[in-house]
Amino acid sequence: MVSSVPRLVVAAPASGSGKTTVATGLMAALAARGLAVSPHKVGPDYIDPGYHALATGRAGRNLDAYLCGPELIGPLFRHGADGCDIAVVEGVMGLYDGAAGEGELASTAQVAKVLGAPVVLVVDASAQSRSVAALVHGFVSWDPEVRVGGVILNKVGSDRHEGLLREALESVGVPVFGVLRRADRVGVPSRHLGLVPVAERGSAAVDAVAAMGALVSQGCDLDALVALARSAGTLPGGPAPWTPGESPARDHPARSSGKPRPRVALAGGAAFTFSYAEHAELLAAAGAEVVVFDPRRDEHLPDGTDGLVIGGGFPEVYAEELSANEPLRKAVAHLAGRGAPVAAECAGLLYLCRELDGLPMCGVLDASARMAERLTLGYRDAVAVGDSALAAAGTRMRGHEFHRTVVEPGAGAAPAWGVRAPERRLEGFVQRGVHASYLHTHWASRPGVARRFVERCRTS
Repeated sequence: MVSSVPRLVVAAPASGSGKTTVATGLMAALAARGLAVSPHKVGPDYIDPGYHALATGRAGRNLDAYLCGPELIGPLFRHGADGCDIAVVEGVMGLYDGAAGEGELASTAQVAKVLGAPVVLVVDASAQSRSVAALVHGFVSWDPEVRVGGVILNKVGSDRHEGLLREALESVGVPVFGVLRRADRVGVPSRHLGLVPVAERGSAAVDAVAAMGALVSQGCDLDALVALARSAGTLPGGPAPWTPGESPARDHPARSSGKPRPRVALAGGAAFTFSYAEHAELLAAAGAEVVVFDPRRDEHLPDGTDGLVIGGGFPEVYAEELSANEPLRKAVAHLAGRGAPVAAECAGLLYLCRELDGLPMCGVLDASARMAERLTLGYRDAVAVGDSALAAAGTRMRGHEFHRTVVEPGAGAAPAWGVRAPERRLEGFVQRGVHASYLHTHWASRPGVARRFVERCRTS
């Protein structure tokens, strides 16, 4: 049953310790044993879940207590883990790091407590020996509500190094579930926004995930890790699984006559890989037929497109290809010009601009976009300034910005959002059926936006 699915959280003292390698490798190793593995990622990250999906054959899902609220973590986990034998949750940053200035909110520790899941701490041991005991003891004792079940030592240099580390950890009574040596073959290339997504790497990503699985299988005690996951017991709280078709009545707009099953085109391919799995599920539950297309390759929108959703990704990396596909750019401009609903986030916003780094884009928005030196990163509280295809004026949502680009101007005559932090500002564009913004939002937190969007597709 979902209420008692075995589960564990893979965390670390800090970013760069090897969480993704261990979590993805553990998922792959367990899947190779014939287990149905439910993959999850704490926080707003879109890239790691792609590697998780490759390892398990199931959609990687995010658990973000800031975007969705702590009350949705359990239900979203239950939804993803339905029918699985075990669940592995990869943490974010350091175990106790969360939203800036918000205490434990959105931290790995908070998610572990909400799920009642034991934690496995991945420690980069490359530059320490006996000090590892003090480090691990601090993390074990910091919050007594967080159960650190044991550690996996990463980047261990030699047998002697391993012996020193094990001896030190015996003094604090923390089990060692695995020891991983330095292994360049499992490395995943990075660039300006983190790891390179699976969709861009093809067979190289498959090979990397297989190498991670082999590394964890050879270096870790899988039986002990499964036993730890089984010790989690019944999920606390008891809420039912999240369901895309069942949402609070306050979010449900009146349904009018129109197309019984509108077609919503969803941008995909290597340039647009940032999308939460729940978004497509919510659109389908609202009655839409969701069709994925690739703006780099497809010269036409799917036949009969009534609405368009363009999520995040890396249009700056593929700007030349996107610009060269003039027939599709014109098709997008035509769709928006006739007032069809268009929802665009971050990369989608750039694609709708007049140009990106001097290359022609769709020209839906009278704005230009360019790469910038400064990384814009952080959670945002936002309120809809006016009515749009996504939200009624006054709708409050939480979002996340993650980009190294600038759009000028930053807001249109009718902005999409009023953003409260880190400074008060207007952001994004609303014009006819278009809602375009830098903010990534998780629609599970406000299911009415998907239903509103599909309803507009029916009647536009």
